[in-house]
Amino acid sequence: MKEDKKILGYVIAMISVIIIMVIFFGGFRTIKSGQVGIKTRFGKVINKQIDEGVNFKLPFIEKIVKINIQVQKVELDTTSASKDLQDVNMKLAVNYRVDGKKAIKLYKNVGTNYEEVILQPAIQESIKAITSYYTAEELITNRSEVSIKCMKMLQSKVEKYGLSIDNFNITNFSFSEEFNKAIEEKQVAEQKVLTAKQELEKERIEAEKKIVKAEAEKQANELKQASLTDNLIKEKLIEKWNGELPKASGSNSVFNIDSLLQ
Repeated sequence: MKEDKKILGYVIAMISVIIIMVIFFGGFRTIKSGQVGIKTRFGKVINKQIDEGVNFKLPFIEKIVKINIQVQKVELDTTSASKDLQDVNMKLAVNYRVDGKKAIKLYKNVGTNYEEVILQPAIQESIKAITSYYTAEELITNRSEVSIKCMKMLQSKVEKYGLSIDNFNITNFSFSEEFNKAIEEKQVAEQKVLTAKQELEKERIEAEKKIVKAEAEKQANELKQASLTDNLIKEKLIEKWNGELPKASGSNSVFNIDSLLQ
């Protein structure tokens, strides 16, 4: 009996030590870099933010909730309508962070699931509002502008909760098959028009070349004719005369070179 009591005493002592150790170590919580802590007592928030490091709490009475204040990313697939009523499927990637100074307010008003409760619905609303101002083609050609406007609108919606938006990226657009086909046909038509314009321009240039060439030849002929004086013509005829007098009879038999050259 004494041995049994002794063993039971050891067991109780060991259990007591374990309980004390659990209570002791359970009274500390480590907050890592890039986090802030929020202490609650019986579920009620104590208005004091806990910074990184080792912090004490009352075991079983107080709790420290960790909030990530580093840059985080949320990705969404969404569908919206353009100005010309085309369905637009988009992939979005938004970088955001929690303002450490407003972490307590965020936890009080929303809790820790702020991404699902606040951020994602605000992203959906922002993208749908902005895309309604652009046609489907304009969304493609003005992607950066659309992203910037969405980011500004999203920031205005979530900043009151203590969230800050760093980047708003539209990583992909996709449209219906009918719209893609229409775009392809339009591009083909535009290419044909461009080719026709290029051919017309080529013909115009060739015609202008011919006109310039004709004008040059005309001016050359005019200059040549202006340089042909009477004396020059006589010299040319003399150069071509073989020295023989023409055979003739009568009073006009004498050879007159002047009359020949006239």
